[in-house]
Amino acid sequence: MSIKDPIEKILITEEEIKKRVKELAKEIDRDYEGKEPLIVSVLSGSYMFTADIMREISLPLSVNFIYASSYGSGTASSGKVEIHGVKGFDPVGKDIIIVEDIIDSGRTLSEITKQLKECGANSVEICTFLDKPSRRVVDIKGKYTGFEIPDEFVVGYGLDYAYKYRQFPFVGVLKKEFCE
Repeated sequence: MSIKDPIEKILITEEEIKKRVKELAKEIDRDYEGKEPLIVSVLSGSYMFTADIMREISLPLSVNFIYASSYGSGTASSGKVEIHGVKGFDPVGKDIIIVEDIIDSGRTLSEITKQLKECGANSVEICTFLDKPSRRVVDIKGKYTGFEIPDEFVVGYGLDYAYKYRQFPFVGVLKKEFCE
């Protein structure tokens, strides 16, 4: 089986990803000049994006990881958000940038944002790799958005289906027969 066998089409190439990550890092550098943001990476899907964007940001920063999920092994949000790790660090007075792989329904990021604000963060912004606004059920938007995508199930660059296909250096639409 070839790496591209489960992929119906490539939506975003590796080259497009690299270019956009550099652009987003420059925006963050500009907006947080003179500050030391705390990156809160939402695992598992955002790990590639987090690593790449952190390497491009020229500001001093710190990072923490939390785990959140609403998919399980399906292709649609379950509606139930599980979050672990928000209470594992001190957000008081920090300028936080949540780094997420995709905003779909918005439930996960809404809950994470709420919890960080309740814990005393100075500011909380969202940096998302992908945005799928057609699926939104909660009014939330990223300040920094890599790409807006259509309502298709995508994998690659950290995004998965049932814990598979994260390793692709591109973002592709998964063929239906691979997610049934």
